[in-house]
Amino acid sequence: MRLGIDFGTTRTRVARVDRGNYPVVSFTDLNSDAVDHIPSLIARGADGALRYGFAALAAHQQSGTPLLRSLKRHFADPAVTADTVIEVGGRPERLADLLAGFLGHVRQALLAALPDAADEPLEAMIATPAHAPGVQRFLTLSAFTEAGFTVLGIVHEPSAAGFEYTHRQPRTLNSRRDQVVVYDLGGGTFDASLIQVAGGRHEVLDSRGDNRLGGDDFDAALAGLAAPGVRASPDLLDECRTVKEAIQPQTRRIVVEVDDDLITIPITDVATAVAPLVDRSIDTMTGLVGDSLNDTSVAGIYLVGGASGLPQVARQLRDRFGQRIHRSPHPSASTAIGLAIAADPDSGFSLTERLSRGFGVFREAEGGQRVSFDPILGREARVGGPAQTRRYRPQHDIGRFRFVEYADLDPAGMPTGDIAPFADVVIPFDRALRHAPVSAEAPAHRTGPGPLMEESYTVDENGLVEVTITDREDGWSLRHSISYPAGEAPAH
Repeated sequence: MRLGIDFGTTRTRVARVDRGNYPVVSFTDLNSDAVDHIPSLIARGADGALRYGFAALAAHQQSGTPLLRSLKRHFADPAVTADTVIEVGGRPERLADLLAGFLGHVRQALLAALPDAADEPLEAMIATPAHAPGVQRFLTLSAFTEAGFTVLGIVHEPSAAGFEYTHRQPRTLNSRRDQVVVYDLGGGTFDASLIQVAGGRHEVLDSRGDNRLGGDDFDAALAGLAAPGVRASPDLLDECRTVKEAIQPQTRRIVVEVDDDLITIPITDVATAVAPLVDRSIDTMTGLVGDSLNDTSVAGIYLVGGASGLPQVARQLRDRFGQRIHRSPHPSASTAIGLAIAADPDSGFSLTERLSRGFGVFREAEGGQRVSFDPILGREARVGGPAQTRRYRPQHDIGRFRFVEYADLDPAGMPTGDIAPFADVVIPFDRALRHAPVSAEAPAHRTGPGPLMEESYTVDENGLVEVTITDREDGWSLRHSISYPAGEAPAH
């Protein structure tokens, strides 16, 4: 059975491929009601075992055990690894184990919801935020695989929502307006992608993102109105999320329960509190469309993601860009539906994806006296595209490379914005130094022209970068990727 699975910050949704249709899978909540999601929650039960989804919520309600919320934000930090420890109910757990455990629960819930799937593999197209660092992509891919899914591929979340847009609204696109901007405001992240559409062919032209902006921040803003000057408790944030999701264009006031008191807040105060967050998303997106849609090929801005349902979001976008603002009829499920379309070999849709984050290297020069930066793969690099290579004869016996992923380059050509470390690698150019690992503190000495070295950089179909450094004259090489750390790679 082919599926699209959107592992969300607050909720996880699944759509299935069903003969050209892409229905969202229904699950059962604590009241035995049908719902379109599984809460992205983890808690420890009274017996010490971990609980997931609605079972975690039940454990919290029954015994007050703390909930681990917004798990996705934990591994969006570029400093995390599979062994990063997160405390759940007073005990440490490996991040990789938490991810695999939660997704294993999703798999069991799917088998219960779809009895006809019991005898066939669950093949899933999955997603990450467009600006997720490589470690997040790898951890997501590994966790789905460990949980028992056959992963068909990874798609950026706004790219998946672009499929859902053209599946539902193909008539808005024509030869004059053949582009769409997907505005994806989820529970924990914001992404925007500019996508060119020609029939079923989608090509991502550019994207912008903020991995620290999402519905969680809007909930915190409402909590600040309801209980000013007080650190918001998880239960208050949950209350604010529920109230936020019930706001309609005609809403004039909201009521938030705080310690058994009902706090009434005018909707104008809500708009004032969240306006800077919406402005932040618009500022992030303006690199794609400028200040207006006039005289552009953009058919519209498509609003997806659960947090985009707040009326203030569409209002501020229309004030800025005019009336070509479209909201998905299923904003919270748009990514899952788009992923199911991507998983369907008969859908007629195809995608050319971009890297969305630059990749480059700081190198030591002049025996360590100077540091230079080389941008190697720009954000426009195609996923699965041809390798980028460079050859040279080094002038030192040792090379030190600090590889990074970055959001953008400043006017001087240096990385700026959200910079994520990828790897620190020491390369023994001098063949006499290759019989043992070279210390990171070893001094470099100028030697004159050394062996002919080649650096090769590839981006695989899942958006993961791999670096291979080879001595072209004797075949020695070192390879590094997020999934294959340097030092473990074969050197020969």
